[in-house]
Amino acid sequence: MTSGKKLEGLVAATVTPMTPDGQINLSVIHQYVDYLVSEQNVKNVFVNGTTGEGLSLSTQERKQLAEEWVCQGKDKLDHVIIHVGALSLIESQELARHAAAIGASGIAVIAPFFFKPTNKDELIAFLQKVASEAPAVPFYYYHIPPLTGLKIRVEELLDGIKEWIPTFQGVKFSDTDLLDLAQCINKNEREQFAFLYGVDEQLLSALAIGANGAVGSTYNYLGRKTNLMLQAFVKPDLALARKYQFLTGEFLNFVIKLGFGVAQTKAVMTFVSGIPMGPPRLPLVDASEEFIVKAKAKLDSIVWPDGD
Repeated sequence: MTSGKKLEGLVAATVTPMTPDGQINLSVIHQYVDYLVSEQNVKNVFVNGTTGEGLSLSTQERKQLAEEWVCQGKDKLDHVIIHVGALSLIESQELARHAAAIGASGIAVIAPFFFKPTNKDELIAFLQKVASEAPAVPFYYYHIPPLTGLKIRVEELLDGIKEWIPTFQGVKFSDTDLLDLAQCINKNEREQFAFLYGVDEQLLSALAIGANGAVGSTYNYLGRKTNLMLQAFVKPDLALARKYQFLTGEFLNFVIKLGFGVAQTKAVMTFVSGIPMGPPRLPLVDASEEFIVKAKAKLDSIVWPDGD
């Protein structure tokens, strides 16, 4: 991993490989790392997040996965960000200390969403208590209101955030509120925070208003195509960038209509990468065979601008 390098570009929100009987499968992580780097040109990962079923795992399982990703990512990945958020402050603090001890590149925390903070100050108080347990590790806020139900805007949260959390480095912004994102980027340019967008099908819009990169599940299997979109955007060749975004959207629109979530992402990753990702953990259930057949056929049918 690259010490001190700014987090930008694509970050794969990793799935958690499991055995057929539902235990975490650490044995394929080395293969997973090599696949992301060599096949998808993705060198950053976000571990134990939503896609990784982090909140369905035990504390011990989360620690084991974090250790394996850090170990296998050494000298191969630029950043291994460990999500340490939990409903329990004590558990989140324990995971933060562990991430620091194993040499994670950064930690991220989701807002607690059963007993919810009701305002900015309450949310910052929770985040600060976690961040302070890893005082030398870059800290990222994981903003995902569709799942947390939290209505606190990031623009509001960022005011004076460094005073409370000196290690604060940015936001995983998984919401469609581009006005909020734009205000964050506009107001915090001098802070040089990283704003990493988390709605894959709308990434190009976020890039246009200044997002530094993205964290998402599709970069596990469409990372190379999305990197080509990023290159086209920087060139700039907006027409080409739009083609890549539209085709990614075409696939996602198709699978969303079939029913698309973490279980289906694991199925897609399995047939694209050849690495067995296994079933999800209950209450999620396996993707149907019908979904797998239709999703594979749709992905295979897409003609990308690079001809692959």
